[in-house]
Amino acid sequence: MRRMTFDDDHEAFRESCAAFLAKHVEPNLEAYLEDKGLPRDFWLAAGAEGFLGLEIPEEFGGAGAGDFRFNAVLSEEMSKLNAALASCAGIHCDIVAPYVVDLGTDEQKTRWLPGMATGEILTAIAMTEPGGGSDLAALRTTAVRDGNEWVINGSKTFITNGYSADLIVTAVRTSPDKGARGISLFGIEATDIGFSRGRKLDKVGQSESDTAELFFDNVRVGDDRLIGEKDQGFIYMMERLPQERLSCAVSNVAHAKQILAETVQYAHDRHAFKQAIGSLQHNKFLLAELVTKIEVAEAYVDAAVLAHTHGDATAIDAAKAKWWSSEIQNDVLDHCVQLHGGYGFMNEYRVARAWRDARVSKIWAGSNEIMKELIGRDLGF
Repeated sequence: MRRMTFDDDHEAFRESCAAFLAKHVEPNLEAYLEDKGLPRDFWLAAGAEGFLGLEIPEEFGGAGAGDFRFNAVLSEEMSKLNAALASCAGIHCDIVAPYVVDLGTDEQKTRWLPGMATGEILTAIAMTEPGGGSDLAALRTTAVRDGNEWVINGSKTFITNGYSADLIVTAVRTSPDKGARGISLFGIEATDIGFSRGRKLDKVGQSESDTAELFFDNVRVGDDRLIGEKDQGFIYMMERLPQERLSCAVSNVAHAKQILAETVQYAHDRHAFKQAIGSLQHNKFLLAELVTKIEVAEAYVDAAVLAHTHGDATAIDAAKAKWWSSEIQNDVLDHCVQLHGGYGFMNEYRVARAWRDARVSKIWAGSNEIMKELIGRDLGF
């Protein structure tokens, strides 16, 4: 079925993304895997092409696209090549940039946005804490007022881009007695005294993404680092989580769709019992099911992307897209591994890495159980 969400401008942008990735990224993927992270050269090259500033106004060096469909195209093309690549770029472009653009002061925008657009300033967002998981309202990192400064203490974990980020939008508790209503956001710079990083975390998948623990030991910052208003951080995060979840959904479907296409080709090329393995009735029926699942999931995600572009998508729409797409992604990729037989369990095959990389999509950006809780509450339960 022809996709109706994207027009000629988006498809031209898709061609530019694909050409950039083929030239600058695909030849270096093994090096990214070995280094467990993306080098600054990648970010600078992506910035030079204008890919990092889709959410950033032109006056600050960005593209000022004002159309989330361009974000979706970039995410799709990156996900086809490598899921970790899409998650790292998504954090920087789709997640962090809107916090600074929407909530930042003029000084903050001037200070951070131009470098974010060029790739000279790499960003991360620090919400999750050890023992906290999806329960953002229970975070324990604190910012205590001391004269004209805030003193920040605590730690974060599972932070994508955390090992290399220059700017970390950090959620902290500023009013301990207010619960979720006592959380604020600060822009912490990697050069701030008292800020440190732990090791690159050794993950099951998405090794190309540098994920780290972050530590704040009496980090002192002024009011100029407060993003938005004091004690409004939880509301800000809830307002912007739908875009993060839609970004995940776009990536989930594109990632699985690409590997499934490669698996269909493998099923044509691989022969057993004197015929292509795709011709065996079980495999033929299975592939028919998988292709249909992907296309149906893609149709819903496309609709959600279009609705979000027009400002009509709800947090519940995003929750549905996130949990369903990750379930479909993992189901499809598990079958793709099985169809590859023993080769599907070899790291040299893309299907094996994709299967590994996909597992986290049911956990991050709010676990799928949390997504179902949100959907259930919307039903009145």
